[in-house]
Amino acid sequence: MRTLAAILWGVVIQSSVSAAEPLPAKLLDLSHWKLTLPTDTRRPGSVDEVWQPELGSFHDPKHFFANDSRDGVVFRAYCGGGTTKGSKYPRCELRELNIRGALAAWGTDDGATHAMTALLAITKTPPVRKHVVCAQIHGADDALLMVRLEGKELLIERESEDDVALDPDYVLGKRFELKLQAAHGQVNVWYNGVPKLNWKVSRTRCYFKAGCYPQSNTEKGDAPDSYGEVVIHRLLVEHRN
Repeated sequence: MRTLAAILWGVVIQSSVSAAEPLPAKLLDLSHWKLTLPTDTRRPGSVDEVWQPELGSFHDPKHFFANDSRDGVVFRAYCGGGTTKGSKYPRCELRELNIRGALAAWGTDDGATHAMTALLAITKTPPVRKHVVCAQIHGADDALLMVRLEGKELLIERESEDDVALDPDYVLGKRFELKLQAAHGQVNVWYNGVPKLNWKVSRTRCYFKAGCYPQSNTEKGDAPDSYGEVVIHRLLVEHRN
């Protein structure tokens, strides 16, 4: 076993990783992301975050680690976990950064093309409220769209718009390819290469998110140790002028 240390908010965290177990940053390019964890150990009242460059050597055996086949990163959030300000639900989720390492903030009609492509699988939902979000385009104040599993129905949930079906009978663990793109005042979504959404919408201060964001907690009836889980096998973000 070898020991890794990451410094977060002035606190040193150590985690033991088997020499045969790759770090998440060896499986996914995490250079332009920060990680939000469903834990509150650094600053009371604020969930833990892992920024670059610490994220390049970070793993958490409970929430953020390589899967057994070593071809994907597990994102896990327990229903009794800590939550971000303005949310009732826990998350283990990546938030996009720009090339300078600051928070990304782009517009759907800013003259550029912004795209996120992921190969992933939702592998676990809480047993009572079986809702998990695996990907988002977020705006300045709220999510512009979320890719969400509700029971067996995989769908796109949009701000003030109708839901869009992706798979009415999704089976946990089934891999799928997802592409979210914003350009020329439109947001497009492809599911396994098939166009599913072409939405004319103008928003500023947008950014991508990916990971596990269960839409449940103990108030919804799920036990604190119940959890949602997503495995991401491939993740790519592109910005083109």
